[in-house]
Amino acid sequence: MTSPDLPPDLTHGLGVERARPIGGGDTAAAFRLETARGPLFAKTMADPPAGMMAVEVAGLHALREHAPEFLGVPEVVRWTDAGIVLEWVEEAPGPGRGGTEQEFGRGLAALHRAQGEAFGALVPELPGRIGSFDVDLSPTQDWAQFLLDRRIRPLMRDAVGAGRIDPGAADLLEEFAPRARELAGPEEPPTLVHGDLWAGNRLVDAEGRNWLIDPSAYWGHREVDIAMMLLFGGFGEECLAAYDAEHPLAPGWEERVPWYQLPPLLVHAVRFGGGYGDATTRALLRLRG
Repeated sequence: MTSPDLPPDLTHGLGVERARPIGGGDTAAAFRLETARGPLFAKTMADPPAGMMAVEVAGLHALREHAPEFLGVPEVVRWTDAGIVLEWVEEAPGPGRGGTEQEFGRGLAALHRAQGEAFGALVPELPGRIGSFDVDLSPTQDWAQFLLDRRIRPLMRDAVGAGRIDPGAADLLEEFAPRARELAGPEEPPTLVHGDLWAGNRLVDAEGRNWLIDPSAYWGHREVDIAMMLLFGGFGEECLAAYDAEHPLAPGWEERVPWYQLPPLLVHAVRFGGGYGDATTRALLRLRG
């Protein structure tokens, strides 16, 4: 028996005996599927934006292709426009992660060595999406302008238009716009980034292996992931130290963190309001030094 919330074409032929709802985020319904071959994970959306599932699947495939063996990425078992079925990852009980912090840092460093030909979409034919947000992901060689004109400025317009942030923040952003190239840091090749690397999108299984889930992957700059990891916490100092030892970050990366945190802060401001608008303004003010 399956849940009425699961589209039949998503689970057909998988031998699902029972579907149990589990926590799955703020926009999707998530389930543990019990099958004769073991458990599976399913995520569905009632009315997903066009191409959202296809983009996530492309991200999972790319991460699985380029991640080192010790950094897990769930296998895609089945997907449709309305949902995804993945292999089940049995999380470790309790909060302790021990030596997995260093291993995650080394694994992310190895993943970030994967390089593309241009900044932008993994599959240019798919709609431009990062999560549920539209974005222009057409290929470009200019990362600094990509970050400013395709991510930060559009999200700022959305946040101001929705009344989620003081309009003065947009003026403050324009104060820094002439420094966009400096704030983006030294030029680096296009890097495969997870794109939404907060602590909830990193799992540790019962054997201590790290896993990446729910990517908004694209060819970007690796400081995108580093800044996101630092925004909401959940990654130990040992993790970043191991990363930097394996794949050193460019000098001054700490000063660039507020610039790279603007997109996720603005996304949260648009979606949730609350204090995220003020947090965005504070990030801009930190750039003044």
